[in-house]
Amino acid sequence: MRMIITLISTLFCVAYLSAQTHYYDVSRTFYENGYTYQCDVQRSKRVRLYNKDNELTYTKWVFKDTGKEPPFPYDIDDTKDDTWTKRKCYSIVNNAFSVEEKQRTRGEELDICMYIDSNTGKVIEVDFTFLATNSFATIPISVYRKIEIGLKENIWFTTTAEGKKMNYLVRTWRQEIGATLLPD
Repeated sequence: MRMIITLISTLFCVAYLSAQTHYYDVSRTFYENGYTYQCDVQRSKRVRLYNKDNELTYTKWVFKDTGKEPPFPYDIDDTKDDTWTKRKCYSIVNNAFSVEEKQRTRGEELDICMYIDSNTGKVIEVDFTFLATNSFATIPISVYRKIEIGLKENIWFTTTAEGKKMNYLVRTWRQEIGATLLPD
């Protein structure tokens, strides 16, 4: 009898784990309470998730005066060095996830991209990239919205004269949720 109960319990656990909802398996628009997010899924199953109000997500990074892209490799000193933004960004992202969500996404990395106003240094847009088949596809929109708001409200940069020549500035990173940022 114990064996049967254990077997049934195990089957319920397996069913629960395999029943995780993948919200972002096809391109679509999510209409939430006071905000709208767009999910674009490529053939490769790579997801780009962003606030529908974003204007820079697919906009080329160019010089304002010429409209031309900077030469590669990009060697533009666009902000003054600081000692706090990277650690604060990691903290905002980590704190948006519940303990259960951190466990579920363990070992996978989320790509985060911040678009920064080149005049003010404020974060004005954020987007996220992950695979439609990984655990980040099971995280609800509200978590990504919390990250977006946290970054917009708590992160800023001091732009240089060179940075002010650009139509926007960008900062991207990959982060395993729950991982601690090691000193540079």
